[in-house]
Amino acid sequence: MSSVEQGGEVGSARHSAARTRVLDAALELFAEHGVSATSLQMIANSVGITKAAVYHQFRTKDQIVIAVTERELGRLVPALDEAEAHTDGHRGRDALLVRVIDMAVSDRRLVRTLQFDPVVIRLLAEHVPFQQFMARLYGVLLGGQDEDARIQGAMLSGAISSAVMNPLVADIDDATLREKLTEMTRRLLDAGTRPVARG
Repeated sequence: MSSVEQGGEVGSARHSAARTRVLDAALELFAEHGVSATSLQMIANSVGITKAAVYHQFRTKDQIVIAVTERELGRLVPALDEAEAHTDGHRGRDALLVRVIDMAVSDRRLVRTLQFDPVVIRLLAEHVPFQQFMARLYGVLLGGQDEDARIQGAMLSGAISSAVMNPLVADIDDATLREKLTEMTRRLLDAGTRPVARG
């Protein structure tokens, strides 16, 4: 186990009002300044409390990073549960894909923080509940968890994240971006399930 408590499943934690205020402030500051440049004092100032009060809610900044990440990714858990229970795997996958892309487009700053901040990447690489969540997510989207599926999952995740953050799409409205990105990602997923012709 790393220095960050592993906890339960992603999305299972319930936060008090005080912890929620800290997490809301931290997410805004992480998105604006990056995790490394955000101090506990900055979080405390944003909430309007003392740093000691932040420590009362979370013992380290790493715990705040994990809690923020799990809370935000937890918004996908209902769609993931539904997709796993769906009798039609293709329709379940598609409904989950739509939810993933909707979240990415709606929260572009969040995508930058969760996907590209080096501190977040390091912490999540060591965080078992996150790894389990991602295995479930890409198990539904890609139909497996073997090495090829995990590589395809990394490519898919990078493609969606880069697409919503790229300056080329900064002037495209959310509805259009959501529609086009969903259509293109469906094609990528379908291409990935077709057998490769051997010459």
